[in-house]
Amino acid sequence: MMNWTDFLWAIPAYFLGSIPTAVWVGRAKYDLDVREHGSKNAGATNTFRVLGKKAGRVVLTIDILKGMLAVLLPYFVLPIPFSSAHLTHIQLVASFMAVLGHVFPVFAGFKGGKGVATSLGVIVGLQPLAAAICLIVFLIVFITTQYVSLGSICAAVVFSGCLWLFPINTLALPIFGSVLAFIVIFAHRKNIKRLLDGTESKMNLFKK
Repeated sequence: MMNWTDFLWAIPAYFLGSIPTAVWVGRAKYDLDVREHGSKNAGATNTFRVLGKKAGRVVLTIDILKGMLAVLLPYFVLPIPFSSAHLTHIQLVASFMAVLGHVFPVFAGFKGGKGVATSLGVIVGLQPLAAAICLIVFLIVFITTQYVSLGSICAAVVFSGCLWLFPINTLALPIFGSVLAFIVIFAHRKNIKRLLDGTESKMNLFKK
């Protein structure tokens, strides 16, 4: 069972997620707000498109680390076994708030990214094996279609399915995976429309 103090982990998790990496990198290094260019999204994908691969890699890495840190911080601080359902519940609270912070960052006027990179960091912290499977699915879909959005959607759905199939210590974990998949799909609703219309932008991973 959780107590009210467990929910306090939502606070540092939200602020970690709220670090607007793409916005800060764009302003500090390029004097440019990525939310005013490209897809107008403050995420790694738009950073790759607008600012280039070097900036994109920095943003992608930090956004993933935000999610991982939010999930793993309770484990390093609290004297609770890693396999404990209690710890998992606390981590799920932190996971949700970290992704929410990325999408609605307090440090950037609540206009953030779609939460994909931070969600990846979250699932790496929660379930590394499922995260590895998702990453493989993402890369296969992305490399074959060159659609980042389609790869992200497929990976989110696969992650949800993995959590329902893998052994778990609490039913809250696969439920969270399903909610996370819904959030990712909802955040990509405009991309889905463009995919259906054939107007979605492609990204060539190997093009210089």
